[in-house]
Amino acid sequence: MKLLAFLMLCAAAAASHAAGNGQRLYASCAACHGTAGAGSGGVLPRLAGQPKDALADSMRAFKAGTRDATIMQQIAKGYSDEQIELIAAYLAAQPAERRK
Repeated sequence: MKLLAFLMLCAAAAASHAAGNGQRLYASCAACHGTAGAGSGGVLPRLAGQPKDALADSMRAFKAGTRDATIMQQIAKGYSDEQIELIAAYLAAQPAERRK
């Protein structure tokens, strides 16, 4: 029983660490996409609350150059596939609507 509790604690810690890494990786995106993906009021889409797979697929398409963008193709090339997954997971976990 103690082993099971330990393994559950380790899994929770790993998930928390991954979420923190996603948040740190996203920090440079906030200038255009808003804090926690909430949008900045401009023409760029809100990213918060979108499906993780859709966000990751978009980033991979930017990285591969198969999705047109002014700047995102260059930015996405700087992230590994693992980092893209962490960012997508962080954004998907954010509230879809901004709370007032």
